[in-house]
Amino acid sequence: MVPPRTLRTFAIAFGAASLVAVASGAFVAAESGVGARSWGLNLAAWGVGLAIFAAAARFAGPRSLAVFALAAVAGIGLTLASPDLQGVHRWLQLGPVRLNAAELLAPALAVAVAAAAQGLWPWIAAGAALALFAAQPDASQATALAAAVVVAICLSNMALATKVLGVVATAGAAAVAWTRPDPLAPVPEVEEIFRLAGAISPAALAVSAAALAVASLSPMIVGRAVPAARPAALALSAYFVVAAIGPLLGAFPTPLVGMGVSPILGAWLGIGLLRAVARHAAAPA
Repeated sequence: MVPPRTLRTFAIAFGAASLVAVASGAFVAAESGVGARSWGLNLAAWGVGLAIFAAAARFAGPRSLAVFALAAVAGIGLTLASPDLQGVHRWLQLGPVRLNAAELLAPALAVAVAAAAQGLWPWIAAGAALALFAAQPDASQATALAAAVVVAICLSNMALATKVLGVVATAGAAAVAWTRPDPLAPVPEVEEIFRLAGAISPAALAVSAAALAVASLSPMIVGRAVPAARPAALALSAYFVVAAIGPLLGAFPTPLVGMGVSPILGAWLGIGLLRAVARHAAAPA
């Protein structure tokens, strides 16, 4: 049995790093003249996300993985029926707040797919989500989820030929998203927050980047300590890392540091679900 201390260390590592990332992004935004509403929402979202983490870690279990996956695919699918922005469909409107469905739901989907990779429904859910990302389009989220799915495939007990076909199909689905036109111009405090940080000071840039890196890699603590949860942990880290480097490849939001509540809430949800998976995997039979 894995000591509960290990799971606490993992949660504290992500919580501290994500808080520094969110706070440093808020500082950069404020120093760059961005209104308090934007960076204030990010700080508030971190607190809400902590509550989401606590609920998911406490109540989620192996039997609920399919529910999380279905809800994620359904939520992402609803974006196609929601108002677009220059022909792009990525958001769900909840009152005055507009949420990026992929950033909100894909982390939990990555954990659910990798944790239940031996069945058929995880691959159907992953394929459906990748198809929806191509339809939106959202090449960054398609690539991040594809990275998580590839990790899940490689760590599954599939035959080698099946793994190769799965990796090729997943990469192909992500590639389709990159071929779709994406007319949206970058918003400095969302997609280019690191450029703003560098303009303020090298220290602001270093702190923001380091905090995002630590938060992205923190699931690996679980991967090392709980072998049965390793696929889910590595898949979630793969998703976080690829999403974090997405802004280097195009006009894509910077998670945690950039302005936007969706990646903050989504990251906490994924972390909570991973902790639940690890807790159940580490429990005595």
